[in-house]
Amino acid sequence: MSHPLISAPGTPELLIILAIVILVFGAAKLPDLARGTGQALRIFKAETRGLRDDEEKAKDALPSSEEPAEGEIVEDHRRDTSAG
Repeated sequence: MSHPLISAPGTPELLIILAIVILVFGAAKLPDLARGTGQALRIFKAETRGLRDDEEKAKDALPSSEEPAEGEIVEDHRRDTSAG
């Protein structure tokens, strides 16, 4: 088994990253930064959940077969928009 050259960051590395973030953004800006990130994540999750729900509704609305069965009468209900 080979050992990877780069491993996941441990506690000392995370503390160094946190210190650099505090120096760059300042301690007063961190709560606003965290709040904005949390709101963006909630919005993203809600939108992806909505897309999944829409796909499931579309799948449920489709008939099991797209081609008509033999002997079935199919009517075209599309509107003719070419005539003005």
